[in-house]
Amino acid sequence: MEMSWTHQNFTRRRTLAAATGLAAGAFLPHAAHGAHQSHGPALTAAAEYTNPVIWQDFADIDVIRVGDTYYASASTMHYSPGAPVLRSYDLVNWEIAGHSVPRLDFGAKYDLNGARGYVRGIWASSLAYRPSNRTFYWLGQIDFARTYVYTATAVEGPWNRLTTIGTPYYDAGLLVDSDDSLYVAYGNTVISVARLSPDGREQVRTQEVFRTPSSVGTLEGARFYRINGQYYIFLTRPANGQYVLKSSGGPFGPYTMRQVLLDLRGPIPGGGVPHQGGLVQTQSGAWYYLAFVDAYPGGRVPALAPVTWTPDGWPVVQLVNGAWGTSYPSPAVPAPPRPVTPMTGVDTFDGTALAPRWEWNHNPDDTRWSAGGGLTLRTATVTNDLYWARNTLTHRIQGPTSTATVQLDFSAMRDGDRAGLALLRDSSAWIGLKRDGGVTRVVMVGGLAMDTSWNTTHTGTELAGASVSGGRIWLRANADIRPGAPRPGTFSYSTDGTTFTRLGPAFSLGNDWRFFMGYRFALFNHATRALGGAVRVARFELSAP
Repeated sequence: MEMSWTHQNFTRRRTLAAATGLAAGAFLPHAAHGAHQSHGPALTAAAEYTNPVIWQDFADIDVIRVGDTYYASASTMHYSPGAPVLRSYDLVNWEIAGHSVPRLDFGAKYDLNGARGYVRGIWASSLAYRPSNRTFYWLGQIDFARTYVYTATAVEGPWNRLTTIGTPYYDAGLLVDSDDSLYVAYGNTVISVARLSPDGREQVRTQEVFRTPSSVGTLEGARFYRINGQYYIFLTRPANGQYVLKSSGGPFGPYTMRQVLLDLRGPIPGGGVPHQGGLVQTQSGAWYYLAFVDAYPGGRVPALAPVTWTPDGWPVVQLVNGAWGTSYPSPAVPAPPRPVTPMTGVDTFDGTALAPRWEWNHNPDDTRWSAGGGLTLRTATVTNDLYWARNTLTHRIQGPTSTATVQLDFSAMRDGDRAGLALLRDSSAWIGLKRDGGVTRVVMVGGLAMDTSWNTTHTGTELAGASVSGGRIWLRANADIRPGAPRPGTFSYSTDGTTFTRLGPAFSLGNDWRFFMGYRFALFNHATRALGGAVRVARFELSAP
């Protein structure tokens, strides 16, 4: 029987191999993983915030606070650089600060070199801060083979690989304990805890601490905390529940389990149940749960809710009319030192490095692109398949609807080249330029597709086209990513940057969950005959109503 993705009790391992109300008398613990007390300026709060707090694709969230600053990490699968670090001063307004994994240096498939890494790579991982050495730690397993640890003294980087550990810590949560010891909670159904060496480079002990009852099914997505002297492992039941384990006897247990939420109505119409995120404490002692909501075709988007505690130390999500609230009173925090950088707006690629809003589809060939006075994409692959083309640069779509507009100089294209702007996922479409026989045409291509093993089944069909002259064009893609049903994407072009002409039929953005990542806008340039051509992106603008 085929089931709706919002109700499937699935695991990524299987995929790749084949509510509670507000408690009366809240108890607020005082110390937690990533939560450090601050004695800064007076606390302030705006009236309310609205969920989702970020309407972009950031899933499997880990969230911490260091002083007056909040940080979150997310999954990126096959996109590079991986594991973005988000930053906020109020838990509501976020910016992308950097990436914990500078390059997916885990094998040739992440370079599109003879193999592909779609729906592999950076899964649920962990972000932590260690006060003793003032260092951020990222920890995650790759391909069920081993675990990697990266460190940095600032989230902007540089991030460097600290170590590789032979045990693959599936869906790991890293805890920096109050005595500076490092522990990892991990696993799927069978939950284990590992202790690392003081330098974080080796595993010194690992032990099973909990086996999920068959009545619950699957638990994964561990987040590990020490709160008020007790140990908590926060776990998700994909994709509709959240549970917590609690131990008074130490990090290795014994643990008891309690349900936090199940089949809870979420804050996004058509979206799923908020789950798989983390807990964080504000400077004033209040607690919040930052989860994600399945919201395909756009992906998995973060939502925030207050948490209180029962007198015997169990977390309780504060609900609004029996559901995860669409809005709540904003957290009372110190006034931000500055506004965060918007996730929408204009990029003219003035610097030599890309802004952290950008991620490549697999690792790029760094000899074939450059930035500064625009973005130059030289052809890096000879292929007729966009899914095999290196140096395709992606940007998350802003929900519920948004528009990407690109100004493109195509005067240096060569015969056989294909360049443009795509709506990229396992089913894709694009608007762009084909140059053949010395003639350049603007075209809309649809029907690009992969199967559920992520092999290409169709490289696309031209559905509309028009002749263009000169060397400059504006391309535009509009995406509707409201969840609950397939939604339309449309394409248009302009020769003057002002008047746009619709090209081709609407493209249906699929809402199946199995690719995990949501649709993205993608800039590409690849050859079908020989390398040597180039295009220059002078301007990219992401706008939302």
